[in-house]
Amino acid sequence: MKSRARWWWLVPVFCWAAFGQQFPQFVSEKIAAGYRFTEGAAWSKDGFLVFSDTPNNRLLKWVPGRQAEVLREHANGPSGNAFDAQGRLYTAETRARRVTRTDKSGAIEVLAERWEDKRLNAPAGIAVSKSGHVYFTDPAFGYQADQRELNFYGVYHIPPKGPMQLVARPKGRPHGVALSPNSRTLYVSNTDEHNIRAYDLDRNGEASNERVLISGIAGVPGGMSVDEKGNLWVAGKGMAIYSPQGQLLHTIEMQDPASSCALDESSGSPFLFVTARGFVYRMRPADP
Repeated sequence: MKSRARWWWLVPVFCWAAFGQQFPQFVSEKIAAGYRFTEGAAWSKDGFLVFSDTPNNRLLKWVPGRQAEVLREHANGPSGNAFDAQGRLYTAETRARRVTRTDKSGAIEVLAERWEDKRLNAPAGIAVSKSGHVYFTDPAFGYQADQRELNFYGVYHIPPKGPMQLVARPKGRPHGVALSPNSRTLYVSNTDEHNIRAYDLDRNGEASNERVLISGIAGVPGGMSVDEKGNLWVAGKGMAIYSPQGQLLHTIEMQDPASSCALDESSGSPFLFVTARGFVYRMRPADP
């Protein structure tokens, strides 16, 4: 079953701007459309993009040169997605209130669904380190807030071995989550506080030294990605790029608010994928 998207044209160019400096323009290509709300963009090293159409309860797959197609129906309200070093897919399922892992054969394993014998709220963002440590956020939006069993919002860590750990209990709702290239820093966006917190991670993946790294983010910060240089790409009112120290480097204005993003840095000319409302965009540097 293919999506209703039939768009493969180039839409207006978005400019990068930062404090008067000039940066290359990026061409934005609409690669998928016709969905209710897209998020959870995740790029696989095997050369394809996975994203969620949360209200329609589906996971989608996009391969360059093709139209997006349904990867999984009845996907339990998928939100964030991530791949591990083995190419397995991790998904935060808001309706089932759990985190799952899907291997390449399609077998699904439940990794987390309870904390201290109470059901999770509605997992949203997820990230996986190269060594297999999983981090996810557990906010609650809309009707989910009325049905929750836990009296807090959480950020969790699932180590490769051993029980799940609670990283933080922020007052506002955590959403996006990302890791630095060396997996020694954890980043978590907060939709209510419009900020991003950072945590130091030790060799066991355990977190310490919580601090607000970025504050006053325009729009509602959602999904995040980190590039090879450690810069943090944040979906919000548009796209904002910050240094590892939290300095705003670039912004990309968009017609619709962005909900998530993913980077493909496998070639000399990197691509940025962005989900925004019912669309998915691929951005690339414009030809000189």
